[in-house]
Amino acid sequence: MTPAPPARQPPAPDEGGLRHFGLTASTAVLVANMIGTGVFTALGFQALALHTGIALLMLWGVGGLVALCGALAYAELGTMFPHCGGEYVYLGRAWHPLAGFLGGWVSMTVGFAAPIALAGIAFGRYVSAIVTLPPLVASLVVVAVVATVHLAGLHTAKRFQVLITSTQLVLIAAFIVAGLRFTPAVPVRLALDGAAWREIVSPSFAISLVYVSYAFTGWNAAGYIAGEIHAPQRTIPRALVAGTVLVTVLYVLLNWSFLRTVPLADLAGRVEVGALSAQAMFGRTGGVVMSATIATVLIATISAMVLGGSRVTQAVMADLPPGRALGRALGRRATDGVPRNAILAQLALIIALLLTNSFEQVMLYAGFTLNLMSLLTVLGMLRLRLRAPDAPRPYRAWGYPVTPLVYVALSVWTLGTLLRQRPLESISGLGTLALGIAVWWWAQRGARVVRAKR
Repeated sequence: MTPAPPARQPPAPDEGGLRHFGLTASTAVLVANMIGTGVFTALGFQALALHTGIALLMLWGVGGLVALCGALAYAELGTMFPHCGGEYVYLGRAWHPLAGFLGGWVSMTVGFAAPIALAGIAFGRYVSAIVTLPPLVASLVVVAVVATVHLAGLHTAKRFQVLITSTQLVLIAAFIVAGLRFTPAVPVRLALDGAAWREIVSPSFAISLVYVSYAFTGWNAAGYIAGEIHAPQRTIPRALVAGTVLVTVLYVLLNWSFLRTVPLADLAGRVEVGALSAQAMFGRTGGVVMSATIATVLIATISAMVLGGSRVTQAVMADLPPGRALGRALGRRATDGVPRNAILAQLALIIALLLTNSFEQVMLYAGFTLNLMSLLTVLGMLRLRLRAPDAPRPYRAWGYPVTPLVYVALSVWTLGTLLRQRPLESISGLGTLALGIAVWWWAQRGARVVRAKR
């Protein structure tokens, strides 16, 4: 039986007039959402607990497999519901309007604001290695400049995103080539021996997967702008799969370059992994060049996340019950299609996070919360297959039901381990959901009051 649309979450309006993202631009948004602080910082935290090269590289391979399995499920949902909002739309259709609201709530508060803040923090640290500018000032300037670009107009934002993402990929490819040509002082062992296997099945491997999953955050980005994608039934699956596979290959090669150029002992606990690697290859000048390179890469990430996050905020707020001024303000697009109020609200939240930063804790907190919502979304895709088997599906997830079940199994293992080993960050993520439930109750209560007065 096909479930009826939720009462408080009607089908999204026709967004055909806004569909200006083709395959190239959609893939650029997705790739730029993924490549950011995670891949340039996570290895330092992973090296604190894992000490074999093969285990560290397998983290990135497993992370790519998990992301690809999730992307296939999201591609099916994205073609069924080709509207802006991502988890907000998918969870609301598959489970309940409250679940949809929580998906949007997490995207607004954690899914984009926290990663943008982390990218801003990393940008500030890398820039401060080049010029005498306080890291916080550099962080604040970059997020303000990027937001200004997106406020300028849809086509300006699209052209900027494609240009900066292309630059990002060229710079990363050049760094990988340099790293693979570098002759390491101490060869990295890739033997899959007993020590490596013990690390691969250890709780530390599962916790390290959270860092990896954070680095892959954004593989679902096409869903957030689906309402602005041209020919979504064809473009969304292609963009999701192509972008995820491309980034997985880049991540494995990039971390292999890091391991070849910097001893593990020197990486452990360090945030500026990329700069350390460049300095080992090219000396102090190389470290400065790499800092500039990574800063450029982070601009692409910040831009893509401002683009996706503002669309989620606009979609969620547009569906708030009537009578809520906040919903009317943030849920409105300008006549040229730009959700300017949503961009400004997102910018305010990012600045607040930048002023109260703690890099590793924010990364684990964001990783736990985002993994949980993606897990519920993939479970929702499985539920819709059972509850609405005859619903139109322009694209069906390849490898069903194995691929979504692989995603579910690995996600449950990672989240369960993190909940046991790092309860503070995990409980903080659950606290974010509890706050979202309170906001939902407040919004529904306002709707009941409005109806009672009629």
